[in-house]
Amino acid sequence: METQQVQMKNKAVFLDRDGVLNEERGDYTWRLEDFIVKPEVPQALALLKNAGYLLIVITNQAGIAKGLYTKEDVLACHEKLQQASGNLVDALYFAPGHPSVSESLRRKPDSLMLEKAMAKFSIDPATSWMVGDQLRDLQAAANCGVKGILVGAWPEGTAEKQTSDVLAAAQIILKIPDRNP
Repeated sequence: METQQVQMKNKAVFLDRDGVLNEERGDYTWRLEDFIVKPEVPQALALLKNAGYLLIVITNQAGIAKGLYTKEDVLACHEKLQQASGNLVDALYFAPGHPSVSESLRRKPDSLMLEKAMAKFSIDPATSWMVGDQLRDLQAAANCGVKGILVGAWPEGTAEKQTSDVLAAAQIILKIPDRNP
């Protein structure tokens, strides 16, 4: 009699970069001196990692296609993020294209970056989340069955789940009551 192994699927939190993990500058961020990790990020990532989530950055980086910076610049910023957060991020996916230069299904709101990560890490979309600061982040998540949380100063009701920052998003994911009045 053969025994079949049931492979357990992983759960993940997909994280947009600019505006979620680092300060949004309103312009492309690629210089290390401009890449400022938000103060709540290390705590948020630690909470999620301790709860068993894979942490995967999903970011559009159109400045590469525009010739403003390189893949190495993106990876250097990722390394700075890793150092600031105790090396908790499991993977970084980025879309270097821009519609004015090249079309790409990787670029959010398309979901190819998430789909590639889900295949590589055997991720169950039903137990996973996307935290983003733009509606395109949530659209990419919805395209592959991942729940989304919109962060930032959006009008109430813009998204089904929305909050101020990544730490508050982690509290929603982990169902930790908000301790603020």
